[in-house]
Amino acid sequence: MPATAIDRPRPSRPRSWWGWGHADAHPDDAECVALGALLPGTLARPLPLPRVADLPVGRPGVTPPPSLAHLVTADPEARAAHAMGKAYRDVIRALRGRPGRIPDLVARPTGDQEVADLLEWAGENAVAVIPFGGGSSVVGGVEYRGDAHRAVLSLDLTAMDRVVEIDTTGRSALIQAGALGPVLEGRLRPHGLTLRHFPQSFEFSTLGGWLATRAGGHYATVHTHIDDFVQSLRVVTPAGTGTSWRLPASGAGPSPDRLFLGSEGSLGVITEAWMRLQERPRHKASASVAFADFRRALDAVRAIAQSDLAPANCRLLDPGEALLSGASHDGSTVLVLGFESATAPVDDRLATALDLARAHGGRGEAPSAGAGADAAVTAWRSAFLRMPYLRDGLARMGAVVDTFETAATWDRIPALIDAVRTEVGAAALKATGHQATVNCRLTHVYPDGAAPYFTVAVAGRPGDEVQVWDDIKAAATDVLHRHRATITHHHAVGRDHRPGYDRQRPEPFALALRAAKNSLDPHHILNPGVLLD
Repeated sequence: MPATAIDRPRPSRPRSWWGWGHADAHPDDAECVALGALLPGTLARPLPLPRVADLPVGRPGVTPPPSLAHLVTADPEARAAHAMGKAYRDVIRALRGRPGRIPDLVARPTGDQEVADLLEWAGENAVAVIPFGGGSSVVGGVEYRGDAHRAVLSLDLTAMDRVVEIDTTGRSALIQAGALGPVLEGRLRPHGLTLRHFPQSFEFSTLGGWLATRAGGHYATVHTHIDDFVQSLRVVTPAGTGTSWRLPASGAGPSPDRLFLGSEGSLGVITEAWMRLQERPRHKASASVAFADFRRALDAVRAIAQSDLAPANCRLLDPGEALLSGASHDGSTVLVLGFESATAPVDDRLATALDLARAHGGRGEAPSAGAGADAAVTAWRSAFLRMPYLRDGLARMGAVVDTFETAATWDRIPALIDAVRTEVGAAALKATGHQATVNCRLTHVYPDGAAPYFTVAVAGRPGDEVQVWDDIKAAATDVLHRHRATITHHHAVGRDHRPGYDRQRPEPFALALRAAKNSLDPHHILNPGVLLD
């Protein structure tokens, strides 16, 4: 059934141009000082909030033709907001007034033809084009590095945010790539449907961004990545526009969709997609389990992952992560379990999972009827949503706060986690002279492996935080490579993970990728430096 266009009211809460999320949700100076007190060696008072007026926003190096001028702006605030993503490296550069190359122009096309026209003009004028959705990249995926191009154009797709059509019979929808998470879910909700993809950046990221980065969502098992929901893609490239067939499945050669999923805007611009939907869940149940021993907790999670229970949430927090989130204060490892279904109660599945956890030394019970949400589950959920803002508050205190995630098979997981804690902690100490906190949690679990997610926090060297961050990232990349763990499970490659990606991918595949780049983007204007040179 056709769907009407969505009205796009501008958000009442302004977005932060330099940090995570909403501008009014950042810690104030007093909270920043309190956060800094948790890491000895941080600054005595927070760095001032950055101002666009203090940035080196020069005159654009290129002027668009009259036919495209209505799509393009050179407004300094718009250009600053599109200069970087939201990684720690980006935040501290903004705070220090060193944002890197600021785009010359920002374009906001409203349809495929306008995208094609902008790409044609850019190719003829040596203008680099950086596709931009919500700007939530934490891997350097939406910035320009280098000087090989005459100018830089940030291609903001958020004006293309309609849910064009909903097929309730086949439970799917045609959605434009610029739709932010709340926009697309709001349009699907009246039909009792959901895409069921909720990354931490849900409020501030777009469907196109999820597709271009092969984003992972909140759910811990089964459909963990956006790939699982794709029926077909429409992509505009400098070599032409193509749409794959909308099919439930196909064995016809290599998948055209797979070429563009994860391509991070380097091969083409995804403008819309048919996405598989699900009924909205009506039955939910959750509980937490405490463990005295982290290794036994790993065994419990593996047992649950290898069962047929398929929990929606199966997050294992080590003692440091549990303390940080408020899920535990006694040194326990905490497992957060959640189940949901659109068709049947899930209490029995939760009870079975708790039995498996208790068989491995866990302590936990399902909440009794009417008892309300589990306290540890509630604390974890609140901390999960608040954590990016606290990271920015710590950055203002000169702390270096990094997160990185990976995935490996179960036989490698224990040694990998131990090595990261030891070697990344040692690298942080060497770089700063301060002891670092290195915490771990499992965010996604599979029958054959898991995705550990690490948080590193340490007092930095004032004014030299980016170099410290680079040193820590290099140490982490080395550990992951030695243990044959992926350079990223769900945050994409961007520019920050390029060294690890170059070591991970097979060389014949790299040759094929370069050939695709040369064919689809002959002028090499699309997101230069992402995935390949």
